[in-house]
Amino acid sequence: MRNAIEVMQSRRSIRTYADKPVERALIEEIIDCARLAPTAMNDQPWDFIVLTAREDLQQIPTMIGHAEFIANAAFAVLVLAREANCALEDCCAATENLLIAAAAHGIGSCWVAGAKQAYAPVVAKAFGAPEDRQLIAIVSFGYPAENPQIEKRSLADVLHWDQF
Repeated sequence: MRNAIEVMQSRRSIRTYADKPVERALIEEIIDCARLAPTAMNDQPWDFIVLTAREDLQQIPTMIGHAEFIANAAFAVLVLAREANCALEDCCAATENLLIAAAAHGIGSCWVAGAKQAYAPVVAKAFGAPEDRQLIAIVSFGYPAENPQIEKRSLADVLHWDQF
């Protein structure tokens, strides 16, 4: 397992996955890391639905109109929020923990928007989420079958001291 700084410096969105399952214990560890994310007032407004069935994974691109790569993922996670003051921020922190934990174990992932998307209630309902839960994110996972080399903006380009 790699250290957190190395993972954050090297992690990229993966959209092509090897045809190899991810062990249930590893999936549970990744979700456990999401559960431990920082949360305002310790509200913990999140729930996670793990999808592993090929039929379920294949439904998502049709429902959302893009992200065809999800159909070939080993699994996907729907990050859901109940109503809370900082639910969006809290669930985004949990989603980032999913990405970092997966990458630390050599699992690729790709975060697909959910919050405020027209398809969000359709996806949530299709997988049995209670009506009081809002879809925040869809994340696909699997062993990478690609190694994207994406340039990130430099630190000098984004860092501003004392004022913009």
